[in-house]
Amino acid sequence: MSDPALYSGKFAKAEHRWSDEMAVCRVTVFGGSGFLGRYVVERLADLDMTILVAVRDPEAAKHLRTLGQVGQVTPFACNVTDAAAVARAVDGADAVVNLVGVLAERGGQTFKAIHVDAPAAIAIAADSAGVKSLVHVSAIGAALNARSKYARSKAAGEAALFGAYSDAVVMRPSVIFGPEDGFFNLFAGLARLSPALPLFGGGKTLFQPVYAADVADAIVTALTDPGKSGKTFELGGPQVCSFVELMELMLGEIRRRRLLLPIPFFVGDIQAILLSILPNPPVTPDQMRSLRTDNVVGSDAATLADLGVSPTSMQAILPTYLHRYRRGGRLGRASIAQ
Repeated sequence: MSDPALYSGKFAKAEHRWSDEMAVCRVTVFGGSGFLGRYVVERLADLDMTILVAVRDPEAAKHLRTLGQVGQVTPFACNVTDAAAVARAVDGADAVVNLVGVLAERGGQTFKAIHVDAPAAIAIAADSAGVKSLVHVSAIGAALNARSKYARSKAAGEAALFGAYSDAVVMRPSVIFGPEDGFFNLFAGLARLSPALPLFGGGKTLFQPVYAADVADAIVTALTDPGKSGKTFELGGPQVCSFVELMELMLGEIRRRRLLLPIPFFVGDIQAILLSILPNPPVTPDQMRSLRTDNVVGSDAATLADLGVSPTSMQAILPTYLHRYRRGGRLGRASIAQ
């Protein structure tokens, strides 16, 4: 049984963080150079906050400087597996956002290092520095008994996070879409080159894609509202679609006819094993295990609505960036499916 004194001390510290009712002025964003990071940094800059973007390669994050005024956004070299570097990045911050994550393991970028050890180090540093709020991005499907190693590591990371910083806020998004996404862009690119697209498991797996800007709005809301402390939110868009329905939607937007080829999971497993020898495989064995579980918001979960965010439909956003995959591009013969 947990020590009541330990928990009372943690909650007392959390209450103290907000007792002065000071506004959040300085934020450290870990992993801010990624797809979602740009949206989060832009939202924070719009609120006149000073943002330190902690990334492995500051040069690759220089484009984020233009999202704010001169000196408002600063990329900072930080290895999230180095506790001392994490502590330096957090020092002086009012709030912290952790966006670091990997879809597949590669070298030292293991699920344990990135999804478990890094959140723990960030939470410990945030607690020691007296940070007022901490938002951590996990994933729908995170569970210690999940099929995939990815989902199990996400759940272990949440546990490590709350163990060190009990009033953290966890965001669990479904597939995130937007102009720079790695989902619709990936399959639209394949459709431009291949006459067929694979439907593993018949394409029956359900998804609830959520717009990147909506996720960013949810993060900023949670970061600045002490009433959200200690809660977990599952973020999904207004539509639940099967994988085959998403492929049909994408093909309709790029105006191309392609064969949607059902492939049994066991065949996909074999293909994933063979492809795993590539430096950057399109699908891994662990991702095949993930595809066996629906990726949708739970019926009893706190959602975007609880954060005051109205989810944006795919139909409102996909046309703004998928047109480049049409034959002839945006100005091509868009009315003819080919």
